[in-house]
Amino acid sequence: MSEAAIIDGKGFAAGLRARVARQVAALKADHDVTPGLAVVLVGADPASEIYVRNKRVQTVEAGMESFEFNRPADITQDELLGLVRELNQDERVNGILVQLPLPRPLVEQPVTQAIDPDKDVDGLNVVNAGRLVSGLDGLFPCTPSGCMMLIADRLGADLSGKRAIVIGRSNLVGKPIAQMLLRANATVTMAHSRTDDLPAECRRADIVVAAVGKPEMVRGGWIKHGATVIDVGINRVPKDGGGTRVVGDVCFAEAKERADAITPVPGGVGPMTIATLLHNTVIAACRQRGVAVPAV
Repeated sequence: MSEAAIIDGKGFAAGLRARVARQVAALKADHDVTPGLAVVLVGADPASEIYVRNKRVQTVEAGMESFEFNRPADITQDELLGLVRELNQDERVNGILVQLPLPRPLVEQPVTQAIDPDKDVDGLNVVNAGRLVSGLDGLFPCTPSGCMMLIADRLGADLSGKRAIVIGRSNLVGKPIAQMLLRANATVTMAHSRTDDLPAECRRADIVVAAVGKPEMVRGGWIKHGATVIDVGINRVPKDGGGTRVVGDVCFAEAKERADAITPVPGGVGPMTIATLLHNTVIAACRQRGVAVPAV
């Protein structure tokens, strides 16, 4: 059997951003609507600063309005909640994202739940979680949405007859992508640290989504021949000669010998997150203005 095809998330994300830019141009020309994304950054975490800067650059490149709110780490919980409430009322802002994690002693859940569900482009509000489970339209988490686009591009939108396993049960990735796979008619197994005989469960799956946060935990022998493997993990491990390198939750070198297709790390799922965030912002802007959401 030949090696797995490499799923080019970086290239797919570039195409998605280009399509979003065309949607934005059409919204401006036909409806005088310019989607606006507000990003709130608290404190000075270097990784978060880089991520927010990338969001700003890609938002502007897509033709959207970018609103950035940098607040000191000693902002109070009430002050942060007050800022979110202001953005909820700002008609220029169609999407709100509060960069996580927040510095202590700030508590994240009250902040994410204070965001207007119709502006919750990160998909973390319980209203959007409920909409996802109930099969209703909503704004859903970016990384799982990007994963589903990659899966659909490879296998089609209807996954009837496919078995899928999701390794990891986080609110940000594991739980929502399991629901998305169910909505696409896959038969889904949720797996986690207490799953009995996890390798055997994986070997039953046509689609493996690894989002457990443990470097190279999923070995090649766990993968069914011909499976599609989506590796969400981003883990830094020591590199020979010093420094670190980034690996996923799947042992790529082993898994590519058995899978039909696999996402690399880096360059697979990661680039899809911001591209999907931009797509969510367009969806939010259209719904708020009563405009049909352009096909992507």
